[in-house]
Amino acid sequence: MEVKDIKQVACVGSGVIGYSWALYMALKKLDVIVYDINDEALNLAKDRIGISLKQLIKNNVCNEEEYLEIMNRITYTKDIQTAVKDAKFIIESAPESYEIKKNLVKEIENYTSEDTIIASSTSGLLITEIAKDAKNPERFIGAHPYNPPHLIPLVEITKGEKTSQDVVSLAKYFYVSIGKEPVVLQKEALGFICNRLQMALYREVCDLVMRGVCSIEDADKAVTFGPGLRWGIMGPSLVFELGGGQGHIDGLIKHLSPSINLWLNDMADFKSFPDEFATVARDGVEEALKNRPKEIGNDDESLAEYRDKMLIELLKLHNKL
Repeated sequence: MEVKDIKQVACVGSGVIGYSWALYMALKKLDVIVYDINDEALNLAKDRIGISLKQLIKNNVCNEEEYLEIMNRITYTKDIQTAVKDAKFIIESAPESYEIKKNLVKEIENYTSEDTIIASSTSGLLITEIAKDAKNPERFIGAHPYNPPHLIPLVEITKGEKTSQDVVSLAKYFYVSIGKEPVVLQKEALGFICNRLQMALYREVCDLVMRGVCSIEDADKAVTFGPGLRWGIMGPSLVFELGGGQGHIDGLIKHLSPSINLWLNDMADFKSFPDEFATVARDGVEEALKNRPKEIGNDDESLAEYRDKMLIELLKLHNKL
């Protein structure tokens, strides 16, 4: 199979990730079939797709004339066979449970050809375990998107012990062909790349807040208006390359190591979040929202709208929209 052969995609699971994948594939002019277990889930997915598409129109990513064309590329079904039988690429976005995903694997394999690629949107489970009982484990990959997939380009591709390298390569080229930015893990790691980086940072946020160094609001501001701005342009190693001037990144690290080592020895290294932090975080977020004007989001709905608007503008700067 080649990339050009992938003309129909099945999205198995239509939740927050599944619906967003379906919208993205439709935006890229692929035919999409969305599967879920009941009408309620499918109707919610259709509503979410319509709302997200309206936001894209509002932000000049597409226009009103394209609305029906995009929506009509997506069909919905409660029958797994109908969903996957003609698809050459299947995106599984079921709940984060080995049992659920393994059972889906069995169902999907009953109705697909052996060369159909099955990509799990898992945010941290191991593909080796998900495909453990599969008839054709070589065609299974992890393909973790960042939320929302219809906007954020990153896809983290992971391999199981029996995943074919040809399948990984084909999947990577497919994602590139539809405007995604795939990265490939060379070995399995729980949480993959980005969630591990994200949690390492958030562990330090937790520690700073719990020690009384700063508030949730000020920790968020520090990231947003400090390193977050630079990270939205380039990764941390390239940032340090520029920070090192003529000495480059290695010069910077050598120069700052005495200070950095002091910070590292004072930083959090706990292996589980304190039980009380969930409540502290929620209270901190609610306090922070009170201090934000509506136009930059002061409740969940307006915050999501602001996030999407800013993502779209940033992606336009990256020539990704």
